[in-house]
Amino acid sequence: MASEYKRLYRSRDDSMIAGVCGGLGEYFAIDPTVIRLAAVVGGLINPPLAVLAYFLMMIVVPQAPLAELTEE
Repeated sequence: MASEYKRLYRSRDDSMIAGVCGGLGEYFAIDPTVIRLAAVVGGLINPPLAVLAYFLMMIVVPQAPLAELTEE
C-alpha cells in the first residue's frame, strides 16, 4: 500500500515575493490571498517575528519542481 505524502513547496505560479504564501495556500487548499492577509496582520502585530518567519520559510521550504520534471 503506497501512500503519497503532501509536500510543502514555494509556489512558482502564484508568487509575489518568494512564493511562500502561494505555496501555503496550495498546501492548505485555500486562497493565497487569505494567507497574505494573515501575514500582513501578523506583520502589524509583531513585525520582526513576521519578517523572520517569512525569511526562514523562504530559505527552508524548497521551490516547487518544474512541471516538466514531475511528469516523467
